[in-house]
Parts: sequence; C-alpha cells; structure tokens
Amino acid sequence: MSLSTLIFLALGFGIAFGAGLHEFFPAWVGPTDHYLLDPLGQIFLRLIQFVVVPLVFSSLILALTRVKNAAEVGRYAVKLLGGYVVTTTIAVVLGMGTAIVLKSGEGMVGIAAKSTTTAGQAPDLIAWLVSLIPTNPLEALSTSNLLQTILSAALIGIGMQQAGDKAQSFADFVSSVYEISEKILIIVLYISPVGVFALMASVIANAGFGVIINLFSYVLGHIVAVALMIAVYTILLLAFKISPWQFFKSFTSTYTLAFGTASSNAALPVAMQEAQDNYKLPLPIASFAIPLGTAVKRDGSAIMEGFSAIFIAQLFQIPLTGSLLLSIFLSTLLVSFSTAGVPGSGLVMMTTVLTASGLPVEGVAIVAGVNRLADGFCTMLNLIGNTTHAALLAKWEGLEIETLDRAPVEIEG
Repeated sequence: MSLSTLIFLALGFGIAFGAGLHEFFPAWVGPTDHYLLDPLGQIFLRLIQFVVVPLVFSSLILALTRVKNAAEVGRYAVKLLGGYVVTTTIAVVLGMGTAIVLKSGEGMVGIAAKSTTTAGQAPDLIAWLVSLIPTNPLEALSTSNLLQTILSAALIGIGMQQAGDKAQSFADFVSSVYEISEKILIIVLYISPVGVFALMASVIANAGFGVIINLFSYVLGHIVAVALMIAVYTILLLAFKISPWQFFKSFTSTYTLAFGTASSNAALPVAMQEAQDNYKLPLPIASFAIPLGTAVKRDGSAIMEGFSAIFIAQLFQIPLTGSLLLSIFLSTLLVSFSTAGVPGSGLVMMTTVLTASGLPVEGVAIVAGVNRLADGFCTMLNLIGNTTHAALLAKWEGLEIETLDRAPVEIEG
C-alpha cells in the first residue's frame, strides 16, 4: 500500500481505538496515553523535526545556486508574498463570513468557560519583521527558526554564487547534507503511520465524542470554510491551466500527514519530496517556495482564528459591529503570518486575536476540547495553499515541470 493509504488507515484506527478506550475503558485512558500514545506521537514529531532544518537549509542553498542571479530570487519572493497576502485575505474573509452566515455560536446551551485563559499580547509588526533577520546562522539552525533558516540559506546561496569556484567544496558538502537528509526522511516515513495513529488516538481518547458533539457546529464551520478555500485554489489551478486532480493526487501523503499531525513543519519534508518526485516541480521552485510557504503561509490559521473570534463573540452575545469586524480581520491577517507550524499553535495565537479585538479570552477554554480536530483540517489547508502557490509560481515563471538532476551542483560564475 502507498504511504498515503497507510496514513489514512492509521488515522481511522487511531480514532476507533481512542473512542473505544474513552467509552469502554476510561480508567485506562490516563496510563495508556501517558506511557504509550503520547510518547509514540512525540517521538515521531521529534524525528521528523530532526530532518526538517537540514533538509530545508541544504535544499534551498542548492536551489539558489541554480538560480541565475539574486534578482531572480527577489522576483520569486515578491510573487509569492504578493500571492500569500491575497489568498490569506480571502481565507480570513471566508472564516469570518462562514461563522456569520452559519451563526455557529448562537443558541448554544450547556457550554460555559471553565477557566480563564491567559491573554496574549497584540502582535508588534515592526518587532516581528526585525526578528526575521538572523544574527547567527548557527543559532537559527539550532533553534529550528524556519524563517531565519530560510533567510540564512538565501544569503549563503547568493554568497556562493558570487564566490564562484571557490565555493565548490562547500557546495559539495551541502549536497551531501541534502542526500543524507533525504535518506533519513525515508526512514522516518516508515514509522509515520504509527506516529499518526498514536497522535489521533491520544486526542480522541482524552476528548471523547461527547465534546465533539457539543461543539459540532464549531468543527462543521471550520470544515465548510476550509472546503470553500480549497474551491478557491481549485479555481486558481484551473485558471493557470493546471489539472487539480493531478495536482492534489501528487500531494496525497503530504495532506494526509498534515491532517494527522496538525503540524505544517512535520509535513514540510514530505511536501518537498512529493513536489519533486510526484509532481515534478523544478527543484529551485520546490526548495524555495515550499519552505517559505511553510514558514509564513497559514490559510488554515487565518480561517481558524477569524472563525473562532466570531464564534466566541456570538457565544458571549457580543454585537458584531463594523469596528469589531475590522479589528478581528486585521489582527487575524497579521497573526496568521506569525503562527508557528506546530500542533496547538493556532490555539495559542487565538488569544492574541481575542485580546486585540477586545473579546473574552475565556472563549479559548470552551473550544480547546475540539480545536485539535479542527486544527487537522486547517493544517491540511495550510499545505494545500503552500503547494498550490509553488505550482502557480512555476507556471507563472514559464518553467517546465520536470525532475532536475540532483548531482553535486556546479557553482555559476
């Protein structure tokens, strides 16, 4: 069976196992989760995080050494970031609009906040932009700061272009790191069904279906908004004369893994691999666009935070005035670009949106029980948006979709 089939089956078995444990053996939920499910899930996430940084760092450097000049890199970045802003804006509007139309938070009974959640601070745009610039490339690598790692690799790649033949020995070293990282990734993927099973079983065993039923409208609203955003990307693919069926089929394992782990970072190595092996995306595009998108492109987070803010306002019967809607929109748009690609980060950043909008942060405690399930759909959308923008960039640049030679790179100049 294919990897995507195995991961999908693991998801199903995880849900069934977790539900059975919660309903029929509640006394075993704590020990089983503590000694088995949670450790297995965390081990898998740590292993795949182990390979993310060296793979992104080495592949991006190799890709940039194949790009003709720094202006071309700048053109890629401008086109991608411009597209990110447009589609993320659409995602925020869809998330907020779906909550308003469905009125998911209105008329709910028997649900109340159990504890006050610590409020987050409103995002500081200037401080965030300054923090993107690395002061030490080794620190960026050691702390797994994806954006700083990308900028470090970009600067090093441009420097290698300028150095010419003198950088050849370092290029050979980076090429070796890339090949080694790929082999490690293949090993880690063998255990991915086990990790996905453990993560999903842990969530269902602890939450149970009771919480999901009580907040069914919350989860359903996310699914509707995510489906609408996928439809937007389908239209974009068709507009660029790209087959949506062939495209989505090429990234099946990526999207399934993203749903199972609720981590964009965890699905990043698989996305890069499938972009080149299945979809045949040119290496310079795949190695630059997909890591950049993973670091800053968060359509799922935009939908989650915008939808949740409206849902909580409805739940607490707060009027949706024009100023409140504008505040939610702007804070969600900004926060979505700074949300980390790890499980649960959207829930943390939700407090920031609520604080900036003047909404009660206690609402986070209400939706926390089902957030992990909604997070899976939103993370899958993150990867769909990310990979779609990479494919659109390749088409926009007029590049052929073909596998490039992975032999040690020859430095131009």
